[in-house]
Amino acid sequence: MPEPVPFLDLAAQQARLGSGLRERLDRVLTHCRFVMGPEIEELEERLARYGGARHAIGVSSGTDALLAVLMAEDVGPGMAVFLPAFTYTATAEVVLLLGATPVFVDVDARTFQISLPSLEQRLADVRRAGRLEPKAIIGVDLFGQPAPWDELNGLASREGLFLIADCAQSFGASYRGRRLGHEARATTLSFFPSKPLGCYGDGGAILTDDDDRAALYRSLRSHGEGRQRYEVRRIGLNARLDSLQAAVLLAKMDVFDDELKRREAVARAYDAGLPSLVRPPARVPDSRSAWAVYCVTLPSRALRDSLRDCLSGANVATAIYYPKPLHEQPAYQARHDGVALPVAETVGGQVLALPIHADLSDEAVGRVLAVIDQWAEEQGDTQQ
Repeated sequence: MPEPVPFLDLAAQQARLGSGLRERLDRVLTHCRFVMGPEIEELEERLARYGGARHAIGVSSGTDALLAVLMAEDVGPGMAVFLPAFTYTATAEVVLLLGATPVFVDVDARTFQISLPSLEQRLADVRRAGRLEPKAIIGVDLFGQPAPWDELNGLASREGLFLIADCAQSFGASYRGRRLGHEARATTLSFFPSKPLGCYGDGGAILTDDDDRAALYRSLRSHGEGRQRYEVRRIGLNARLDSLQAAVLLAKMDVFDDELKRREAVARAYDAGLPSLVRPPARVPDSRSAWAVYCVTLPSRALRDSLRDCLSGANVATAIYYPKPLHEQPAYQARHDGVALPVAETVGGQVLALPIHADLSDEAVGRVLAVIDQWAEEQGDTQQ
C-alpha cells in the first residue's frame, strides 16, 4: 500500500509551527486566564485588521457566531431568512433554533455560490404568500470563494433585508481587490480545525463595522451581561472563545499568508494536471480563493463514485461536500415549501473534494494527479 495522502495534515502543520505555537500555549498555562485572557483581545485586533473591519468579536464557534448575529436582529417566529441550500447545516439550523423559517435558495451551476435569480424568485414567492416576513439573507462564501457580494448588497438594500456573510470557509479570500471581512453588515468566521485558519477545537468570530452591534455581540456571547459581570441586560449565550484556542490561532496567523499561497499553488497544479473528464472548480470572477476545499465535478454520480474508489484504493483521502442539499435533509424537509432547486439537488452527486492544504507536497500532488490520469484513461479519456 502506498504512503497515504491525507485530506488534512494538522500534525505536519503543528511540527512546522514548532516552538512558536508552544510558547503561545505555555503563556496561557502560566497566566491561567483560560476564559477571556489577553490572547482574546490580541486575536480580535489582528482579525479585524486582517479582514478590514472595525471590530472582531471572538466566540466559541462559527455556529454561535451566526446565532448571535441573528439574535441581535431579533430574528424569530414568523420571519424568513434566505440562504443557499448547498452548504453546511449550521447556516440553517441557527434560523430554526430561533423559531424563524429558513428559505432555501438554489446555487449557481458553475461556482456553487448562491444564485441571484433564484434568490430574487424565492423572495418574491415569500412576499406573495404573505405568511412570513422577509428578514435577512445569509450569503455563504462556499469552499473558499466569495459569494456575489456587490449584487447581494444591492438586493438587500432594495428589499430592506439584513445581510450576513457566512465566511466560515473563506477567511483569507479576496473579492474585487479587498479581503473578505466587511462585505456584509456582519461577517461570521469559523475556526474549526479543517478551516484554512483553524484552531484545535471549536472557535469562531464576528466581524463588523458597526459600533453598536459590536457591543451587542460582546454582550450576547457572555450571557447578555452589561457593563458589569452580574448585570444581565438581555438573554444571551455562553459563547466565549477560550484563551488556548486564541493562542493557537495567533500562532497560525503568523504563517497564514504563506499557507494561503501554498494552497493556491496546489490548486493551480491540480488545474493544470486534471484530465478533461474531471472539471476543476470554476473561479468566481475578480477574486482569490482561500481554497478551504478543492472540489472537482464529474459528469455523473457513477463516475464520481468510481474515481473516489480509485483514489481510496491508492490511499488518497477525499471527501464529498455535500451529498444531500439541506432542503432534502430529514431535519429540514418539513420546513421546505417544496420548490425544486435543481442545481443544489444535482451537484451533490457529482462533486469530489481532493486533498488541499499547506503541507501537501509537490510529490503528493503529483501522485493524486497520476491516479486520476490513470483512472481517466481507463474511462477512455485521453485528452489533457
